[in-house]
Amino acid sequence: MSEVEEFEELRPLLFSIAYRILGSVAEAEDAVQETWLRFAASSTRPASTKAYLSAAVTRISIDVLRSARVRREEYVGPWFPEPLLNDPYQDPARAVELADSVSMAALLLLERLSPLERAVFVLREVFGFGFDEVASAVGRSQAACRQLLVRARRHMEDGRPRFEADRQERQELAARFFDALQDGDMGGLQELLAADVQLVGDGGGKAPQFARAVVGAQNVARLLTAVIPRLARLDVSVEPHEINGQPGAVYRDRDGKVLQTVVLDILDGRIQTIRSVLNPDKLGHMGPVADAWALDRELRRTPR
Repeated sequence: MSEVEEFEELRPLLFSIAYRILGSVAEAEDAVQETWLRFAASSTRPASTKAYLSAAVTRISIDVLRSARVRREEYVGPWFPEPLLNDPYQDPARAVELADSVSMAALLLLERLSPLERAVFVLREVFGFGFDEVASAVGRSQAACRQLLVRARRHMEDGRPRFEADRQERQELAARFFDALQDGDMGGLQELLAADVQLVGDGGGKAPQFARAVVGAQNVARLLTAVIPRLARLDVSVEPHEINGQPGAVYRDRDGKVLQTVVLDILDGRIQTIRSVLNPDKLGHMGPVADAWALDRELRRTPR
């Protein structure tokens, strides 16, 4: 194969590595593009193109993550990863690891790790790279990488999320949830929510968002049934969609522009957490983005 063909064949893997390290679709795509530029500029062909490109995208992602940490510390309100509609990399042998690692909850746990711990965990635990390949990618000895992995596993296990294993059951519960929302059925909604459910929004100071998390089935149901049916009267549409491997939906305004995404954490037949991403900077990869502030002003003028 030519260099271009080799690279394009590995692009899904490279993006998936970068996204899990960075939690950003845009930054992951940039990291993959920078990897191509380095590969194309190299005067020699590597013995293993996969190993070479995986190492390159990992190093680039680590550098980006280190600079991004400063920005995230100054972020307004809760920070969530950019929503991912479809993971381009598929590997039946590692399907469970890939699905678990891309969920919003898992990516938020990865934020607890140092950039090196995160990279080692992603390469070894998620993608199954050998320690020799991991060591080459992060520029550390194999012994050091084993220690980094031990620490990373400890942090991840302390808060590892557990979700409903049956995908069909999750999708059915999510469908009932969005139906109850559209109908303004507060009682039906409450039945689907865990007693201590949390509703959290990421607007980044660039879109309307809650001042803090809304907690409790009654509080969450009351707020949602007060807002969502009124949005429907403003021709806001809801598209059920799997997001980051979890049941969710994409909300669009009357012109089809993306308003927000919503993701549901489901466990024991109840919704445990509802996460919405409204920050327009995190939605641009999905298409034109709606003016959430203008819609909020219109909503406030809409009768309850």
